[in-house]
Amino acid sequence: MQRPVTPLPLTEFVIMLAMMISIVALSTDMMLPGLATIGHDLGVDDLNDTQLIVSSLFLGFACGQALAGPLSDTFGRKPVIYLGYAIFILGCLLSLTATSWTAMIAGRVLQGLGAASPRIVSLALVRDGYGGRAMARIMSIVMAVFVLVPTIAPALGQGVIWLAGWRATFLVLIVMALLAGLWFALRQPETLPPHERRPFSARAIGRGLREILCNRTSMGATIALGFIFGAFLAYLSTAQQVYEGVYDAGSLFALYFGMAALSIGGAAVANSMLVMRLGMRFLTRYALIGLIALAALFAVPALAWGGVPPLALFIGWLIASFFCVGLLFGNLNALAMEPLGHMAGLGAALIGSVSNFIALPISYVIGHAFNGTVYPLLAGFAVVGALALAVFLWAERGTTPAPQTGA
Repeated sequence: MQRPVTPLPLTEFVIMLAMMISIVALSTDMMLPGLATIGHDLGVDDLNDTQLIVSSLFLGFACGQALAGPLSDTFGRKPVIYLGYAIFILGCLLSLTATSWTAMIAGRVLQGLGAASPRIVSLALVRDGYGGRAMARIMSIVMAVFVLVPTIAPALGQGVIWLAGWRATFLVLIVMALLAGLWFALRQPETLPPHERRPFSARAIGRGLREILCNRTSMGATIALGFIFGAFLAYLSTAQQVYEGVYDAGSLFALYFGMAALSIGGAAVANSMLVMRLGMRFLTRYALIGLIALAALFAVPALAWGGVPPLALFIGWLIASFFCVGLLFGNLNALAMEPLGHMAGLGAALIGSVSNFIALPISYVIGHAFNGTVYPLLAGFAVVGALALAVFLWAERGTTPAPQTGA
């Protein structure tokens, strides 16, 4: 029998986790309105290179997850989260005072490295006490709260930049990290007792990695998650260029970005209600099919308007596609974690790290193909959707839902 994950009221627990996880989204989306300005001030010549402000964060994030999970399995969840917040704040200070592009990127890598701990260990906190559809439901609720951040972060970033310049955005991130860390320290008890901790050794980690790599369900869901996240990360990296460069949205960039982000939140809410009845596998399969079908449908107006269809059609495609993405994020994460309850920290680390390392080159290829049209994004979503579906079907071949979990 699993122990209770926390004595906190469920509502407080979910909101606290969402705030901790949202540090990554806040660190990404607050920067988007200022990418061109930051690049100009720090001497960047190619506007596409400013996408590194986003992708370098996720490079550090991918590396940090590989360490945070195993460390939390050895030393407990709380000390590793504290260390992560400290590294994150150090990275913010480096970016805040950066006078060169190299220093800025180094600071962003450190921010990602530190943000990995609260992000990935929070998943282990949930897995410590829940499994199957109940775990998927909690993750979906967390995602629903978490998605409020992308809807307001660009507007917050625009306001901060307008009032105090782009460097002040890093001060906001420091304050948010301190508040989230203090809330966690005062209210959340440790969920991994000493007798359940795993030794931090190369041999122990190697055994755990082999188990995960040999688990068809976990690996298939992780790879599919990486494909989907790669296309989504490409959108984040190019959003400012698309809305302001292609569609001349100007100050309305934050509004359009938030409209698309809300769709992910709607999907997370819907998933929290549907997953208990329909299961993770059913929802994942049809979300992937929907993502591919939507790309095929949107190709018609995209071709008809020479790669720059009306903004309303572009926003409509994004909203529908991101609803599918919202279903996939929660369910693929839960499917990947489901067999790994006995080593949740290491499992969450590998899932997060591998999916991010898969996503980064995909994002780079799509992002640097930006040519003033929506073609790169459209092709990216179509291709990764097809690849993710193929991997998911391979992983699910011969698999039946366990009656205990009802996945």
